[in-house]
Amino acid sequence: MAKSFEDFKLNRQILNAIADAGYTEATPIQEKAISPILAGQDVMGIAQTGTGKTAAYVLPIIMKLKYAQGNDPRALILSPTRELAMQIEENIKTFAKYTDLRTVVLYGGLGPKTQKAQLEQGVDILVATPGRFLDLYLEGNIVTKQLQFLVMDEADKMMDMGFIGSIHRILEVVPRKRQNLLFSATMSELVHKIAGDFLKFPTVVEVAPQATPAETVKQVLYHVPNLKTKLNLLQHLLKNDEEFSRLIIFCKTKNVADNIFGFLTRRYGEEQVKVIHANKGQNTRINSINAFKDGAVRILVATDVAARGLDVTEVSHVINFEVPIIIEDYVHRIGRTGRAFQTGEAITFCNPAEEYYIRKIEKLIRQQIPVEDIPEGVFVEETPYEERQAIAREIDLQKRKENPEFKGAFHEKKNPKPAAKKPEKASAASKRLQAKGNKPSSSVKGGFKGNKRGR
Repeated sequence: MAKSFEDFKLNRQILNAIADAGYTEATPIQEKAISPILAGQDVMGIAQTGTGKTAAYVLPIIMKLKYAQGNDPRALILSPTRELAMQIEENIKTFAKYTDLRTVVLYGGLGPKTQKAQLEQGVDILVATPGRFLDLYLEGNIVTKQLQFLVMDEADKMMDMGFIGSIHRILEVVPRKRQNLLFSATMSELVHKIAGDFLKFPTVVEVAPQATPAETVKQVLYHVPNLKTKLNLLQHLLKNDEEFSRLIIFCKTKNVADNIFGFLTRRYGEEQVKVIHANKGQNTRINSINAFKDGAVRILVATDVAARGLDVTEVSHVINFEVPIIIEDYVHRIGRTGRAFQTGEAITFCNPAEEYYIRKIEKLIRQQIPVEDIPEGVFVEETPYEERQAIAREIDLQKRKENPEFKGAFHEKKNPKPAAKKPEKASAASKRLQAKGNKPSSSVKGGFKGNKRGR
């Protein structure tokens, strides 16, 4: 039976804030992590997104910091993306509402002036992306002497994004005596390495096997031959307004995201659809996410920049319009639905070149994704020549990755010409004849002519 938050040694202010937020039972990761963190242990938590891991470390940190004190941060929470940093800040504000603890969030994409002013007013909990934290630290705006907690959230994403150098620099400038917490959805080699540098004899808390999608998410796979058919299938599914009430459509590239956004706005209008990717300004992204959270927008089209740290309850569906190349991102994408005990559905469209990644994803999540036939009402388009070539090239690359000996359809000559015969060396007898000035007989010459005429 799930534990109630009343079972933990949390003070009344925190319990009241939890009750206000509508939570009664702890999730498995909260049940396993809160007590060892309160006991002062280093913790390594392995749990996919949507399992309540932010609260698992935020609640004990608020409990141990108790109230505002001094000017410098006592807890530093590192996040790979701006979106996740803002999400963590929101969680802290929710659970610390009856305390006077001060939180500042730092991320790039905005001028640092406002962030510097906030730091000057004093801070207890600092939430930051590694790059912006280092910038402001090196300029002398952050003093780390008072740090008691260092948290690394979404450690696997940090490693994917190449933050390992920044993390090592941060470890050099924070006090050695501190409590460390690391949370990750998957345990890659790099996460193992940073955990070794970062944690001292940690308590490992793991909920569900590594990279297993939340049980509350129903998964479906459609084999779709090409882009136009994917659009036809998407249009067909979205006709069901009631079932597809709030959904996120994930794409690999900004270009495809913009094209789908254009396609959907022509059908549903700009009020119902928003798009977020790395080229969109920070304010545009924040406004789009907030409109989606508030329910003003039904469809959010996004690249993987939004796959983590986007905590929106009641997302009915996630549609993977394209299969992610970084296979761990599949787990993070589908973790946007089925959050906090809700149920959801994750639908994936897969063309022949993407089947390679589906096989890898199924290996990672240790389960097969159920396949469904394309519904009858969907028109299956013929694949255009250029797209057919691109898919064949991609499949060739995949085969070569698996087997370096593989030459590929684009490299094999269909009808290799037989090698031309080398002229035979003249025999000793013919050399003697030529020396005497004899010519080949006319009958031979005539024979060739006859053959030519007879062809």
